[in-house]
Amino acid sequence: MTKPPKKQTSSTTFWNNEYKKGKHFTLSREPSEDLVKFTRFLMRHEGRKSLNPISSVLDLGCGNGRNLIYLANTFGMRGVGYDISGEAIAQAKKESAGLPITYDIQSVALEVPLPNNSQTLVLDMMVSHFLNADERTHLVAEVMRVLKPGGWLFFKTFLLDGDTHAERLLRDHPADESGSYIHPAIGVQEHVFTENEIHELLSENFFVHTVAKSHRHKAPGNAAKRRSISVYAQKMG
Repeated sequence: MTKPPKKQTSSTTFWNNEYKKGKHFTLSREPSEDLVKFTRFLMRHEGRKSLNPISSVLDLGCGNGRNLIYLANTFGMRGVGYDISGEAIAQAKKESAGLPITYDIQSVALEVPLPNNSQTLVLDMMVSHFLNADERTHLVAEVMRVLKPGGWLFFKTFLLDGDTHAERLLRDHPADESGSYIHPAIGVQEHVFTENEIHELLSENFFVHTVAKSHRHKAPGNAAKRRSISVYAQKMG
């Protein structure tokens, strides 16, 4: 007997529950290793030009604030964080006491309430895959608007190329949009990108300096871990 498809869950409800109970994910308070690698790249590429106390960073889907806290503590940067989870924002505010960081409960699919050319860095780390096609296009336009000329976008997401687990999710649990599925365990829609799709999304306005793809997604006989891609992109102009 075929099981009925899992009902799609509100992303807000899902993430509020995760930050309260941590049922599906282990939510660390340490900075992302991929973000730390990105800052090392920036230091080699341009020194402290972007990583300094007069620079501001926007974290889209900031969660508990761990990456903004790292940038503030390590480089003195100012920060702005948005997340749809009120529970995550409450945790972030508590952990960021005394640091030059502000937070708001907001979907990244909406207008970004920041001035033009106001941000030196933007972080989109495992966030865009929760958006549909129109929302992803809109978010890139907003990132382009708020970034200063020469500013940086650190983009990390799921990668379809070579990921048999992602292929199976698309086949067995398809969503209405091509390249998207309804996650069978958590009930939310996710999009999985191809590398070409990412370049098409960014190439008009950004120069891509580095692309790093994970290679630990396969184990003998099965897919052990989802494949991801990290992109270091600089605003042109």
